Amino acid sequence: MAVELRNVTIRYGDFTAVEDLSVTFEQGSVGLLGRNGAGKSSVLKSLLGLVTPVAGTMRFAALPEGASPAEIRGYVGYMPERDAHLPQSSAFDMVSLLGMLSGLPRRDAWRRAHEVLYLVGLEEQRYRPVSGYSAGMRQKAKLASALVHDPQVLFLDEPTNGLDPGGRREMLDLVRQLSRDLGKSVVFSTHILQDVEAVCDSAVVMERGRVAAQGDLKTLTAGVEREFRLRVEPSDCDLLAALSPLGRAESLGDGRYAIWLAEDATTNGVFEAARALGVNVRSLTLQRRTLEEVFLSAVRPGLPVAEAQP
Repeated sequence: MAVELRNVTIRYGDFTAVEDLSVTFEQGSVGLLGRNGAGKSSVLKSLLGLVTPVAGTMRFAALPEGASPAEIRGYVGYMPERDAHLPQSSAFDMVSLLGMLSGLPRRDAWRRAHEVLYLVGLEEQRYRPVSGYSAGMRQKAKLASALVHDPQVLFLDEPTNGLDPGGRREMLDLVRQLSRDLGKSVVFSTHILQDVEAVCDSAVVMERGRVAAQGDLKTLTAGVEREFRLRVEPSDCDLLAALSPLGRAESLGDGRYAIWLAEDATTNGVFEAARALGVNVRSLTLQRRTLEEVFLSAVRPGLPVAEAQP
């Protein structure tokens, strides 16, 4: 694991933003999902040492328990949702300054600023004032600022917010590269489900300050029933009678069928039924839920908490 929270409660005066939260962010890229007010930002702020929980413990895998806020900030990088730049500074000046503030000597901060600005694709614009950047370029500058001190864990808060399709694709490519090629652990906080599906290995869904669902994406999106889609040739052959002993089946037309296998049935039975009638199986695929379906079922009031483990 990269980060672990146990029984964490966060309050602002009389308002409880997060209550008795226990969750583990595994190494790799984890999507942190939830509606506005679900507690995502409070979790990030507490992990950064900006908010102190009233109860519970938080631990980073490579840091001792009770690590100071300064130690934590040296281990993590944070990309905030809102614009965060020095109005008249260039990207190089801003990123190198943040490197020095994180403890890097000046020459090392300069070197790292050049490296991370090249990584995010701002090498040609690094001496221009950030205030004149496009939205996509400002997002890249924020990402470079989060990376300058070479953190092991990255917290990205709505990194694709306000980007056009091209800028969004570039940002997702960068996040994927950081996680899969450069070995960073990424906590990707967003409300855009497609972004999580594109770059994350697992997800945590929050609702009202609690975990509503968590697990790897394959497990979370697995269908509740053993539902399959079958396509055969020739398309005019009727398989319904042959498939009925295996469970429930419906014809979708043009040689396509929906099949819900019984617990004691296997996919081998589907192939045997087709072979007995002399038809060819062109495809047999397990139906999966979309992440949107997982999210909606998790945050609907009254539904039980869903937890899927790898």
